Amino acid sequence: MNHNKARYTTYDTAWCPGCGDFAILNSLKNAVEELELDPHKIIFAGGIGQAAKTPQYITGNRFCGLHGRSIPAAAAAKIANDDLTVIINTGDGDGFAEGGNHFLAAVRRNVNITHFAHDNQVYGLTLGQASPTSLHGFVTGSQPHGYLSIPFNPVANALVLGAGFVARGFAGDQEQLTKLMKAAIQYDGYALVDIFQPCVSFNKVNTFSWYKERVRPLGEEHDATDFEKALKAALTFEDADGAGIPTGILYNVEKPTYASQHEVLQRGPLLRQGADREFIEEQIRLLA
Repeated sequence: MNHNKARYTTYDTAWCPGCGDFAILNSLKNAVEELELDPHKIIFAGGIGQAAKTPQYITGNRFCGLHGRSIPAAAAAKIANDDLTVIINTGDGDGFAEGGNHFLAAVRRNVNITHFAHDNQVYGLTLGQASPTSLHGFVTGSQPHGYLSIPFNPVANALVLGAGFVARGFAGDQEQLTKLMKAAIQYDGYALVDIFQPCVSFNKVNTFSWYKERVRPLGEEHDATDFEKALKAALTFEDADGAGIPTGILYNVEKPTYASQHEVLQRGPLLRQGADREFIEEQIRLLA
């Protein structure tokens, strides 16, 4: 089959000019094209927010749900039909505030889904409130005296909850980001890529130039199977010596997936098992 990136392109976007989401969308198209994934065998899931619009701008099946609720729907789709590649795009608010509980459950259950978090440290759709990942002291229109909460660290939390694949990327490095996305999609289990994605309209602190001065790709010496090293990299936002913010695959180890441990799912995807009509009819009679 002839694969090219044009096959994954659909509509004009509604993002601000210069938004980091454009780079994430382009990297995602590159990743699915290089992996030669058929659009009709992909589900792109999103909730509410600028990042959650991504499924609308790429060819494939799509699920657009409520704010923060894309993860359980994506997990259900994968459990029902294991032939599908299931990719979730959330913002930091959509994924870690409204969707925070679902994020925790997804890591612990380890369903084979891929989660790309567009982390711009602000609520971009609703005009710039502080988000879970906003820096302490970040000033917004609704927090004029500064954001007083401790920033949520997605990658560190994923690691301590037991995630097997955790990565951190930057929208300003599409070559690296495409590689991270490909590796995450190919991972057997829940995979998180937290992507620094500057918001050009409402975050004037964490800009492209701010990140370019600070991010540093992990070198080949990094052992992605070493939990302690992964956690140290995850907790590093800016070293005291100015070494910068590590990006790349922080952690990548095999873990038992939800499907591999579930007695029913070991018999195959639910889609192929069919319904036990006698059992269902018996339950209906008992409830009558």
